[in-house]
Amino acid sequence: MEKIVLVGLFLFPLLVSLFAIKDIFNNKLLNNNQKLLWIIVVILIPLVGAIIYFFFGKSKVL
Repeated sequence: MEKIVLVGLFLFPLLVSLFAIKDIFNNKLLNNNQKLLWIIVVILIPLVGAIIYFFFGKSKVL
């Protein structure tokens, strides 16, 4: 049971970060410097960086 929890605690931030990086690459409104900066933030602070990107870095275009 503990192994499942530990794997989940490792995989959840990893998956969220990978999803954020994929979204950063596909974001047409960011220039290359902004994309590089966001990718560095997401890699250095995995879960928190991805959450910050989704709240502040992702555009609000409908």
